[in-house]
Amino acid sequence: MIRSEILKEIAPILRDQLVICNIGLPSQELHMIDDQPTNFYMLGTMGLASSIGLGVALAQDKTVIAIDGDGSVLTNFGTLPTIANNVADNFILMIIDNGSYGSTGDQPTYAGKKTSLAAVATACGCENVVEVQDKDCGPALEAAIASKQMTIMVVKCDSGNIKVPVITKDPVVIRDRFMNAVAS
Repeated sequence: MIRSEILKEIAPILRDQLVICNIGLPSQELHMIDDQPTNFYMLGTMGLASSIGLGVALAQDKTVIAIDGDGSVLTNFGTLPTIANNVADNFILMIIDNGSYGSTGDQPTYAGKKTSLAAVATACGCENVVEVQDKDCGPALEAAIASKQMTIMVVKCDSGNIKVPVITKDPVVIRDRFMNAVAS
């Protein structure tokens, strides 16, 4: 499976959650697959979906799922020890690890070589870390939500992109509707 196929499979699960989605193609794919006011699409700032997701989770009680990529997590390695040391049991970080920087042309990442993001998260002190294959993502995500424990999920999948339109919603509209969803 590629990232867009995973997002399509888990979209019904995400519908009842607050979602912070990684920049570029992941946000565009999720927007095209199932746009929801509870989705916050990152239009810039590579590497910060996980940090923003943690901040939202620490500020309220609803389940927050940050969808990040291996490339983005690698550009902001400080996010993993920050998450480990600021536990929010309503937070799930789902790292879709396709071994590439998908939004910039599928250049290989170190996660596609020797670096295990699950091992790195564990070494940083994250206590509930699971690595799953793409086909097992849906059940693993449902289990993480049901556990009511902060969870780091590394979802291994194939590299590849589909053609998607850019998100034409004004960033202020995306922000405002997400803030309304958080407050409701």
